Amino acid sequence: MSTQTITDSNFNFPGQHSVYKGKVRAVYSLENDILVMVATDRLSAFDVVMPKGIPFKGQILNQIATKFMAQTEDLVPNWLIATPDPNVAVGHLCDPFKVEMVIRGYMSGHAAREYKAGKRILCGVAMPEGMKENDKFPEPIITPATKAEMGDHDEDISREDIIKKEIVSEADYLVLEDYTRKLFQRGTEIAASRGLILVDTKYEFGKTKGGKIVLIDEIHTPDSSRYFYADGYQERQDKGETQKQLSKEFVRQWLIANEFQGLKGQSVPEMSDAYITTVSERYIELYENIMGEPFVKADVSNIQERIQNNVEAFLKTL
Repeated sequence: MSTQTITDSNFNFPGQHSVYKGKVRAVYSLENDILVMVATDRLSAFDVVMPKGIPFKGQILNQIATKFMAQTEDLVPNWLIATPDPNVAVGHLCDPFKVEMVIRGYMSGHAAREYKAGKRILCGVAMPEGMKENDKFPEPIITPATKAEMGDHDEDISREDIIKKEIVSEADYLVLEDYTRKLFQRGTEIAASRGLILVDTKYEFGKTKGGKIVLIDEIHTPDSSRYFYADGYQERQDKGETQKQLSKEFVRQWLIANEFQGLKGQSVPEMSDAYITTVSERYIELYENIMGEPFVKADVSNIQERIQNNVEAFLKTL
């Protein structure tokens, strides 16, 4: 494939003292409590990073997240300072809370699987009787998860346990809940204006050195959120049909069809260049639908050099 991707990031920025590499992003800690977050083109599914990168995926995720932060900063403060490169966000160092704030407007995904298994309480929250998959909840429900270490699955946890185990103080947790509901409401309104339904999503928060709670990481991206197309939603529900959705679920379904679900002894199926191109095209489609604007491809002739130069130039302005 002629298009370059960035699947590893071994940068050395001025003032750098450590780096943390997640499944998709690499976070560089610099002096003066500055963080540089690089979104790579790695693709993760079933907690496994796929062998090949997806062209423009890092740019897409970074631009969706940073643009949504700009569109919600009047409601909730966030960690972001600037985006000096299409794949890069620069922000304030924060101490992250050890919970993911998952909020669900519809009974989909994990909630639907638990419901089918007969459970009517999820993370301490009651789910009404008589619902079917992808039905709308009377009110959005917050179903937190503990942040897993690399390779482990996140685990459901109730508000009561979070406070009792002192994972988050009660005062801070009330702020996290308030921010989560406000962000989800704004995200729902933005999605509706683009013919979409924001089904569920997760937010992560941290505390700055000054003790301020802020939104960190990503917001309303297809990796952290599930979207349905609003057109025909009710008709599909009434007929018991699968909803038309906008998320990376299409990758998971392809992997399942090729007998891979991240289980022991399973091998990641070969992704041809042609398939990688279709995945990239789907991510671009996701971007254009979610953001309501054309996607502008960045210069990928030498991504590593481009990022290094752009970040160095920005840091000189601080």
